[in-house]
Amino acid sequence: MTAALRTVALSKSFGGFKANSEVSLAFAAGARHALIGPNGAGKTTFINLLTGVLAPSAGEVYLGEERITNLPQHTRVKRGMTRTFQINTLFPGLTALESVVLACCERAGRGGVWWRTVAAERGAIDEAREILARLRLDADADTPTRALPYGKQRLLEIALALATRPSVLLLDEPAAGIPSAASAELFGVIAQLPRDVTIIFIEHDMNLVFRFAERITVLVAGAVLVEGTPDEIARDRSVREVYLGEAQHG
Repeated sequence: MTAALRTVALSKSFGGFKANSEVSLAFAAGARHALIGPNGAGKTTFINLLTGVLAPSAGEVYLGEERITNLPQHTRVKRGMTRTFQINTLFPGLTALESVVLACCERAGRGGVWWRTVAAERGAIDEAREILARLRLDADADTPTRALPYGKQRLLEIALALATRPSVLLLDEPAAGIPSAASAELFGVIAQLPRDVTIIFIEHDMNLVFRFAERITVLVAGAVLVEGTPDEIARDRSVREVYLGEAQHG
């Protein structure tokens, strides 16, 4: 089966420091795949290499069968790879619905005129309402973004990402800064997204990881330590040693 996304010996060095070292991973279509590891393990660098924020020192990135190693960020988005950031970037003065309509129009190349022709953008409005409903934000459609609770702002950020119609969605700590009860609800919504979207996420909360991930990759010192199902990772002695060691020295 063709992987939705894969890397071959992907590496990134900053001077003499190896942030990622020959990372070869394959993410199955429709996967719910978590990247975990102690601080400094190279998780965000790896995501930056996937999305084109950073150019690799060596190695390749493939989206489906297409080699995208040297493509710029915006082209990767058009090819189907979208990322949300640890710190969200929203439009505080727009309502939730307006924000998603804008993102839908931007995808279609009409972002510069959306506000002048809203009546003519009925398709984008219908699509935006459908995306908001999928993320349980339909009741907040007319609420200004700045008035939304932080957890719902994170969901709105995912709604904007879905408006690009991604085949691969990369989530960088989506639950960061959200109380545990709200973060479990957020992940519950993410888990119900359609299987035509492959989801790869970085998350520090191990309860969320083991509850929602179907596969887990552990990065340590920029390299893959182990990959497996949640049960396999939970039983792995080397993983326990990494996290216990971090706890003892933290």
